[in-house]
Amino acid sequence: MADTETDLLARIRVHGAVPRHIAIIMDGNGRWARERHMPRPFGHRSGMKAVRAVVEGCLEAGVEWLSLFAFSQENWQRPETEVSALMSLLEEFIAREADDLHKQGVRVRVHGDLDRLSGPAAAAVERVMRITETGTRLGLNLFISYGGRAELVRAARLMAIDVQAGRLTPDAITEDEFRARLFTADCPDPDLLIRTSGEQRLSNFLLWQVAYAELYISAVLWPDFGRAALYDAISDFQRRDRRFGRVST
Repeated sequence: MADTETDLLARIRVHGAVPRHIAIIMDGNGRWARERHMPRPFGHRSGMKAVRAVVEGCLEAGVEWLSLFAFSQENWQRPETEVSALMSLLEEFIAREADDLHKQGVRVRVHGDLDRLSGPAAAAVERVMRITETGTRLGLNLFISYGGRAELVRAARLMAIDVQAGRLTPDAITEDEFRARLFTADCPDPDLLIRTSGEQRLSNFLLWQVAYAELYISAVLWPDFGRAALYDAISDFQRRDRRFGRVST
């Protein structure tokens, strides 16, 4: 008999520390829909349920930060109908979930090239960040219109501006200075990076931040990725020997 979500959660709590920060590449919505002979937006809509399940699972497990790759810069190249459907789903998700996220103590922040969002989508993003800004139980980073390389270029540009203005000297450029100019400057780097649907790529996600993250590839398509799948990933993480280049004692 398969373990229940309660059993898996209890095992996590017994076996040690959970990752402080989990990042997830949410992949497989399109394939999930295709397997059911449905259009791709149907898969994206079903994926919204997985977002709720994972947020609640992180709250239950005691995870402090969750970063979700929702929409990449490359996704703008998809058919206009699909992009429009994704933006509408973003607005719908925020309208439906913002108040509940606030009640649960979740603080939402959205990162990426947000200037490309439509007026209604941008307004929805601003609303959810405003409503949840006092949350302290879980920091939820949503990456929309995001690319890891673009984020690194942005950080380098900000640093160059500071050097040009005399606020920073080249000799003072350090990893900490660079990190301070990333979107995730005020949260720890991910300890665990999960990718669903079995694909084994970073797909230009958090290229700096996941340098030492443990990687977990799940064959589960994103709409089917619920609490049990999340707890399996955390349990696997707890069995890893994280040495960071050192020798185990």
